[in-house]
Amino acid sequence: MIRNLCYKRDIAIFHETMIISLNNAQSSMTGRQEQMGRSSFILHHKARQHFWEGVGALSLKTFFHGQSFYTVGRGYHAVDDTSYLILNHEQPYAITLESETPVESFCIFFAAGVAEEVQRSLVTPTDRLLDNLDIPHTAPILFFERTYPHDDLVSPALLQLRSALLHKRYEQGWLEESFHEIVQRLLQAHQRVYKEVESLPALRVTTREEVYRRLYRARDYACALFDQPVTLADMAYVAGLSPNHFLRLFKQVFHQTPHQYLITKRLEHARQLLVQTERSITDICFAVGFESLGSFSWLFRQRIGNSPEAYRLQESPKK
Repeated sequence: MIRNLCYKRDIAIFHETMIISLNNAQSSMTGRQEQMGRSSFILHHKARQHFWEGVGALSLKTFFHGQSFYTVGRGYHAVDDTSYLILNHEQPYAITLESETPVESFCIFFAAGVAEEVQRSLVTPTDRLLDNLDIPHTAPILFFERTYPHDDLVSPALLQLRSALLHKRYEQGWLEESFHEIVQRLLQAHQRVYKEVESLPALRVTTREEVYRRLYRARDYACALFDQPVTLADMAYVAGLSPNHFLRLFKQVFHQTPHQYLITKRLEHARQLLVQTERSITDICFAVGFESLGSFSWLFRQRIGNSPEAYRLQESPKK
Protein backbone atom coordinates (compact mmCIF):
# COMPACT_ATOMS: atom_id res chain seq x y z
CA MET A 1 0.00 0.00 0.00
CA ILE A 2 1.25 3.52 -0.82
CA ARG A 3 -0.11 6.82 0.46
CA ASN A 4 0.26 10.51 -0.46
CA LEU A 5 2.50 10.04 -3.49
CA CYS A 6 3.81 12.88 -5.63
CA TYR A 7 6.40 12.72 -8.40
CA LYS A 8 7.26 14.44 -11.67
CA ARG A 9 4.89 12.97 -14.28
CA ASP A 10 2.51 11.09 -12.03
CA ILE A 11 0.88 13.45 -9.53
CA ALA A 12 -1.63 11.89 -7.18
CA ILE A 13 -3.24 12.26 -3.79
CA PHE A 14 -4.28 8.74 -2.85
CA HIS A 15 -6.28 7.26 -0.05
CA GLU A 16 -5.10 3.78 -0.89
CA THR A 17 -3.15 2.49 -3.86
CA MET A 18 -2.29 -1.03 -4.88
CA ILE A 19 -0.57 -2.39 -7.97
CA ILE A 20 -1.11 -6.09 -8.53
CA SER A 21 1.30 -7.58 -11.08
CA LEU A 22 1.41 -11.00 -12.69
CA ASN A 23 5.14 -11.03 -12.06
CA ASN A 24 5.07 -9.78 -8.45
CA ALA A 25 2.06 -10.19 -6.22
CA GLN A 26 2.35 -6.52 -5.30
CA SER A 27 4.70 -3.73 -6.41
CA SER A 28 5.28 -0.05 -5.85
CA MET A 29 3.61 2.84 -7.65
CA THR A 30 6.98 4.18 -8.78
CA GLY A 31 7.42 1.07 -10.93
CA ARG A 32 4.27 1.72 -12.91
CA GLN A 33 5.93 3.35 -15.93
CA GLU A 34 8.64 0.67 -16.05
CA GLN A 35 5.98 -2.05 -16.00
CA MET A 36 3.99 -0.51 -18.89
CA GLY A 37 3.86 -3.11 -21.66
CA ARG A 38 6.42 -5.43 -20.03
CA SER A 39 4.00 -7.23 -17.73
CA SER A 40 0.29 -7.28 -17.07
CA PHE A 41 -0.88 -5.55 -13.91
CA ILE A 42 -3.83 -3.91 -12.16
CA LEU A 43 -3.80 -0.38 -10.80
CA HIS A 44 -6.40 -0.14 -8.04
CA HIS A 45 -6.70 3.00 -5.95
CA LYS A 46 -8.96 5.62 -4.43
CA ALA A 47 -8.26 9.31 -4.90
CA ARG A 48 -9.81 12.76 -4.90
CA GLN A 49 -7.19 14.15 -7.27
CA HIS A 50 -5.01 12.44 -9.83
CA PHE A 51 -3.08 13.41 -12.95
CA TRP A 52 -0.89 11.28 -15.18
CA GLU A 53 0.42 11.80 -18.69
CA GLY A 54 2.45 9.45 -20.83
CA VAL A 55 2.39 6.49 -23.22
CA GLY A 56 0.41 3.51 -21.99
CA ALA A 57 -0.05 -0.18 -22.62
CA LEU A 58 -3.22 -1.86 -23.88
CA SER A 59 -5.56 -1.14 -20.99
CA LEU A 60 -9.10 -1.29 -19.73
CA LYS A 61 -10.21 1.63 -17.52
CA THR A 62 -13.07 1.57 -15.01
CA PHE A 63 -14.11 3.92 -12.21
CA PHE A 64 -16.61 3.69 -9.37
CA HIS A 65 -18.29 6.33 -7.17
CA GLY A 66 -17.31 9.12 -9.54
CA GLN A 67 -15.69 9.75 -12.89
CA SER A 68 -12.35 10.46 -14.50
CA PHE A 69 -11.46 12.14 -17.80
CA TYR A 70 -9.03 10.96 -20.47
CA THR A 71 -7.50 13.14 -23.17
CA VAL A 72 -6.43 11.06 -26.17
CA GLY A 73 -5.32 13.18 -29.12
CA ARG A 74 -8.36 15.24 -30.09
CA GLY A 75 -10.59 12.92 -28.10
CA TYR A 76 -11.94 13.42 -24.60
CA HIS A 77 -13.55 10.55 -22.69
CA ALA A 78 -15.44 10.43 -19.39
CA VAL A 79 -15.41 7.08 -17.55
CA ASP A 80 -17.74 6.39 -14.62
CA ASP A 81 -19.78 3.62 -12.99
CA THR A 82 -21.71 2.98 -16.20
CA SER A 83 -18.85 2.37 -18.64
CA TYR A 84 -15.33 1.20 -19.37
CA LEU A 85 -12.71 2.63 -21.72
CA ILE A 86 -10.26 0.70 -23.91
CA LEU A 87 -6.94 2.26 -24.97
CA ASN A 88 -4.43 0.56 -27.28
CA HIS A 89 -0.79 -0.29 -26.70
CA GLU A 90 1.61 2.67 -27.01
CA GLN A 91 -1.25 5.19 -27.06
CA PRO A 92 -0.27 8.57 -25.55
CA TYR A 93 -2.91 9.93 -23.18
CA ALA A 94 -3.51 12.01 -20.09
CA ILE A 95 -5.86 11.27 -17.20
CA THR A 96 -7.36 13.90 -14.92
CA LEU A 97 -9.45 13.27 -11.81
CA GLU A 98 -10.87 16.04 -9.60
CA SER A 99 -13.52 15.11 -7.06
CA GLU A 100 -14.79 16.24 -3.67
CA THR A 101 -15.15 12.61 -2.59
CA PRO A 102 -12.87 9.59 -3.18
CA VAL A 103 -13.21 7.93 -6.58
CA GLU A 104 -12.19 4.30 -7.00
CA SER A 105 -10.23 3.35 -10.11
CA PHE A 106 -9.78 -0.20 -11.30
CA CYS A 107 -7.57 -0.24 -14.40
CA ILE A 108 -6.08 -3.32 -16.05
CA PHE A 109 -2.88 -3.01 -18.11
CA PHE A 110 -1.88 -5.84 -20.44
CA ALA A 111 1.64 -6.83 -21.47
CA ALA A 112 2.56 -6.16 -25.09
CA GLY A 113 1.48 -9.01 -27.34
CA VAL A 114 -0.99 -10.63 -24.93
CA ALA A 115 -4.05 -9.81 -27.06
CA GLU A 116 -2.35 -11.16 -30.19
CA GLU A 117 -1.28 -14.31 -28.35
CA VAL A 118 -4.81 -15.00 -27.14
CA GLN A 119 -6.18 -14.26 -30.62
CA ARG A 120 -3.78 -16.80 -32.18
CA SER A 121 -4.89 -19.45 -29.69
CA LEU A 122 -8.52 -18.81 -30.64
CA VAL A 123 -8.13 -18.91 -34.44
CA THR A 124 -5.28 -21.40 -34.95
CA PRO A 125 -6.28 -25.09 -35.33
CA THR A 126 -5.28 -27.24 -32.36
CA ASP A 127 -3.06 -29.53 -34.45
CA ARG A 128 -0.96 -26.57 -35.58
CA LEU A 129 -0.66 -25.34 -31.99
CA LEU A 130 0.53 -28.82 -30.93
CA ASP A 131 3.01 -29.20 -33.79
CA ASN A 132 4.49 -25.70 -33.68
CA LEU A 133 4.60 -23.45 -30.65
CA ASP A 134 6.43 -20.75 -32.64
CA ILE A 135 3.60 -19.82 -34.98
CA PRO A 136 4.34 -16.46 -36.65
CA HIS A 137 2.86 -13.45 -34.91
CA THR A 138 -0.30 -11.91 -36.26
CA ALA A 139 -0.68 -8.21 -37.02
CA PRO A 140 -1.16 -5.98 -33.95
CA ILE A 141 -4.77 -5.79 -32.81
CA LEU A 142 -6.15 -2.27 -32.69
CA PHE A 143 -9.25 -2.07 -30.51
CA PHE A 144 -11.74 0.71 -31.12
CA GLU A 145 -10.80 3.31 -28.52
CA ARG A 146 -14.06 4.49 -27.01
CA THR A 147 -16.16 4.14 -23.90
CA TYR A 148 -18.35 1.04 -23.79
CA PRO A 149 -21.45 0.70 -21.59
CA HIS A 150 -21.11 -2.09 -19.06
CA ASP A 151 -22.25 -5.26 -20.82
CA ASP A 152 -22.95 -8.97 -20.37
CA LEU A 153 -19.59 -10.02 -21.81
CA VAL A 154 -16.61 -8.07 -20.45
CA SER A 155 -18.16 -6.51 -17.35
CA PRO A 156 -19.01 -9.71 -15.39
CA ALA A 157 -15.39 -10.92 -15.54
CA LEU A 158 -14.13 -7.45 -14.71
CA LEU A 159 -16.40 -7.07 -11.68
CA GLN A 160 -15.54 -10.56 -10.46
CA LEU A 161 -11.84 -9.67 -10.56
CA ARG A 162 -12.46 -6.41 -8.72
CA SER A 163 -14.47 -8.20 -6.03
CA ALA A 164 -11.69 -10.77 -5.53
CA LEU A 165 -9.12 -8.02 -5.03
CA LEU A 166 -11.35 -6.00 -2.71
CA HIS A 167 -11.82 -9.03 -0.46
CA LYS A 168 -8.26 -10.34 -1.00
CA ARG A 169 -9.58 -13.65 -2.27
CA TYR A 170 -7.21 -14.49 -5.09
CA GLU A 171 -4.09 -16.49 -5.88
CA GLN A 172 -1.47 -15.72 -8.51
CA GLY A 173 -2.51 -18.62 -10.75
CA TRP A 174 -6.16 -17.57 -10.71
CA LEU A 175 -5.12 -13.98 -11.39
CA GLU A 176 -3.22 -14.97 -14.52
CA GLU A 177 -6.14 -17.04 -15.79
CA SER A 178 -8.48 -14.10 -15.16
CA PHE A 179 -6.30 -11.80 -17.26
CA HIS A 180 -6.46 -14.23 -20.19
CA GLU A 181 -10.23 -14.62 -19.74
CA ILE A 182 -10.74 -10.85 -19.86
CA VAL A 183 -8.55 -10.52 -22.98
CA GLN A 184 -10.59 -13.26 -24.65
CA ARG A 185 -13.81 -11.43 -23.77
CA LEU A 186 -12.38 -8.15 -25.07
CA LEU A 187 -11.65 -9.86 -28.38
CA GLN A 188 -15.22 -11.18 -28.53
CA ALA A 189 -16.54 -7.68 -27.81
CA HIS A 190 -14.23 -6.42 -30.58
CA GLN A 191 -15.94 -8.80 -33.00
CA ARG A 192 -19.33 -7.46 -31.94
CA VAL A 193 -18.16 -3.96 -32.79
CA TYR A 194 -17.09 -5.09 -36.25
CA LYS A 195 -20.70 -6.00 -36.97
CA GLU A 196 -21.58 -2.34 -36.33
CA VAL A 197 -18.70 -1.25 -38.55
CA GLU A 198 -19.92 -3.42 -41.41
CA SER A 199 -23.22 -1.54 -41.44
CA LEU A 200 -21.58 1.82 -42.16
CA PRO A 201 -22.16 3.37 -45.60
CA ALA A 202 -18.64 3.15 -47.04
CA LEU A 203 -17.14 0.99 -49.75
CA ARG A 204 -13.78 -0.03 -48.26
CA VAL A 205 -13.39 -1.83 -44.93
CA THR A 206 -10.57 0.48 -43.84
CA THR A 207 -12.75 3.51 -44.59
CA ARG A 208 -15.62 2.13 -42.53
CA GLU A 209 -13.29 1.45 -39.60
CA GLU A 210 -11.85 4.97 -39.70
CA VAL A 211 -15.30 6.57 -39.92
CA TYR A 212 -16.44 4.50 -36.93
CA ARG A 213 -13.42 5.52 -34.85
CA ARG A 214 -13.89 9.20 -35.64
CA LEU A 215 -17.63 9.28 -34.99
CA TYR A 216 -17.31 7.53 -31.63
CA ARG A 217 -14.44 9.81 -30.68
CA ALA A 218 -16.72 12.80 -31.29
CA ARG A 219 -19.67 11.19 -29.49
CA ASP A 220 -17.50 10.40 -26.45
CA TYR A 221 -16.32 14.02 -26.52
CA ALA A 222 -19.93 15.26 -26.42
CA CYS A 223 -20.81 12.74 -23.71
CA ALA A 224 -17.92 13.92 -21.52
CA LEU A 225 -18.79 17.60 -22.01
CA PHE A 226 -22.57 17.43 -22.28
CA ASP A 227 -22.97 20.17 -19.65
CA GLN A 228 -20.86 22.57 -21.72
CA PRO A 229 -21.90 24.54 -24.86
CA VAL A 230 -20.62 21.88 -27.30
CA THR A 231 -21.23 22.89 -30.93
CA LEU A 232 -21.51 20.98 -34.19
CA ALA A 233 -18.19 22.55 -35.26
CA ASP A 234 -16.53 21.31 -32.04
CA MET A 235 -17.65 17.74 -32.62
CA ALA A 236 -16.75 17.85 -36.32
CA TYR A 237 -13.25 19.05 -35.42
CA VAL A 238 -12.78 16.19 -32.95
CA ALA A 239 -13.87 13.78 -35.69
CA GLY A 240 -11.61 15.43 -38.26
CA LEU A 241 -14.53 15.98 -40.66
CA SER A 242 -16.33 18.96 -42.14
CA PRO A 243 -19.49 19.92 -40.19
CA ASN A 244 -21.80 18.91 -43.06
CA HIS A 245 -20.08 15.56 -43.61
CA PHE A 246 -19.98 14.88 -39.88
CA LEU A 247 -23.67 15.73 -39.42
CA ARG A 248 -24.71 13.39 -42.26
CA LEU A 249 -22.58 10.48 -41.02
CA PHE A 250 -23.58 10.95 -37.37
CA LYS A 251 -27.28 10.76 -38.31
CA GLN A 252 -26.70 7.64 -40.42
CA VAL A 253 -24.83 5.80 -37.69
CA PHE A 254 -26.62 6.91 -34.49
CA HIS A 255 -30.08 7.67 -35.94
CA GLN A 256 -30.16 11.10 -34.33
CA THR A 257 -28.41 14.42 -34.82
CA PRO A 258 -25.51 15.52 -32.58
CA HIS A 259 -27.78 18.10 -30.95
CA GLN A 260 -30.45 15.48 -30.25
CA TYR A 261 -27.77 13.28 -28.67
CA LEU A 262 -26.69 16.14 -26.39
CA ILE A 263 -30.29 16.83 -25.39
CA THR A 264 -30.76 13.16 -24.49
CA LYS A 265 -27.63 13.14 -22.31
CA ARG A 266 -28.64 16.37 -20.57
CA LEU A 267 -32.14 15.11 -19.82
CA GLU A 268 -30.79 11.78 -18.49
CA HIS A 269 -28.56 13.63 -16.05
CA ALA A 270 -31.35 16.06 -15.12
CA ARG A 271 -33.58 13.13 -14.21
CA GLN A 272 -30.89 11.77 -11.88
CA LEU A 273 -30.40 15.13 -10.20
CA LEU A 274 -34.14 15.63 -9.75
CA VAL A 275 -34.46 12.33 -7.90
CA GLN A 276 -31.13 12.14 -6.07
CA THR A 277 -30.68 15.77 -4.97
CA GLU A 278 -32.72 18.66 -3.62
CA ARG A 279 -31.24 21.21 -6.00
CA SER A 280 -33.68 23.68 -7.50
CA ILE A 281 -35.13 23.15 -10.98
CA THR A 282 -33.35 26.26 -12.22
CA ASP A 283 -30.02 25.11 -10.81
CA ILE A 284 -30.40 21.69 -12.44
CA CYS A 285 -31.38 23.28 -15.74
CA PHE A 286 -28.13 25.22 -16.07
CA ALA A 287 -26.00 22.53 -14.41
CA VAL A 288 -26.76 20.05 -17.21
CA GLY A 289 -26.11 22.53 -20.01
CA PHE A 290 -29.46 24.02 -21.02
CA GLU A 291 -29.47 27.69 -22.01
CA SER A 292 -32.86 28.61 -20.57
CA LEU A 293 -35.39 27.30 -18.06
CA GLY A 294 -38.14 27.54 -20.66
CA SER A 295 -36.42 25.29 -23.19
CA PHE A 296 -35.46 22.83 -20.45
CA SER A 297 -39.01 22.53 -19.12
CA TRP A 298 -40.50 22.22 -22.61
CA LEU A 299 -38.03 19.55 -23.74
CA PHE A 300 -38.36 17.66 -20.46
CA ARG A 301 -42.15 17.50 -20.78
CA GLN A 302 -41.92 16.56 -24.46
CA ARG A 303 -39.41 13.73 -23.92
CA ILE A 304 -40.31 12.46 -20.43
CA GLY A 305 -44.04 13.16 -20.38
CA ASN A 306 -44.08 15.26 -17.18
CA SER A 307 -42.80 18.61 -16.05
CA PRO A 308 -39.56 18.51 -14.00
CA GLU A 309 -41.55 19.35 -10.85
CA ALA A 310 -44.07 16.56 -11.43
CA TYR A 311 -41.34 14.07 -12.28
CA ARG A 312 -39.53 14.84 -9.01
CA LEU A 313 -42.70 14.35 -6.97
CA GLN A 314 -43.50 11.10 -8.77
CA GLU A 315 -40.03 9.51 -8.74
CA SER A 316 -38.47 10.73 -5.50
CA PRO A 317 -38.36 8.15 -2.66
CA LYS A 318 -41.24 8.57 -0.25
CA LYS A 319 -40.09 9.81 3.15
